[in-house]
Amino acid sequence: MSNEMKKAIAKFPLRLMPSVRRHAERFSQQEGVSLNQFINVAVAEKLAHLEHEEWVRGRKKPTAALAARAMRLLDKAAGAPVEAGDELEERSEK
Repeated sequence: MSNEMKKAIAKFPLRLMPSVRRHAERFSQQEGVSLNQFINVAVAEKLAHLEHEEWVRGRKKPTAALAARAMRLLDKAAGAPVEAGDELEERSEK
């Protein structure tokens, strides 16, 4: 590992409750990854979830005008023929 990579990866002493550490170790072993990798992925997943919640809170709120526009777009698409490859499979009724 280059010196630049070592500088980029900061060491961070993490104190976990013993029960949390045992559970994390068990699941990291089941996943076949190190505890460090498991914790990195868990934190990344939590951050993605929080960022999504933040995006949802900040997005444009639906209005009657937006709903009407969406319905017009759906109505317009309803008359278009199905493109090759987009057909639904025929289901046999039981």
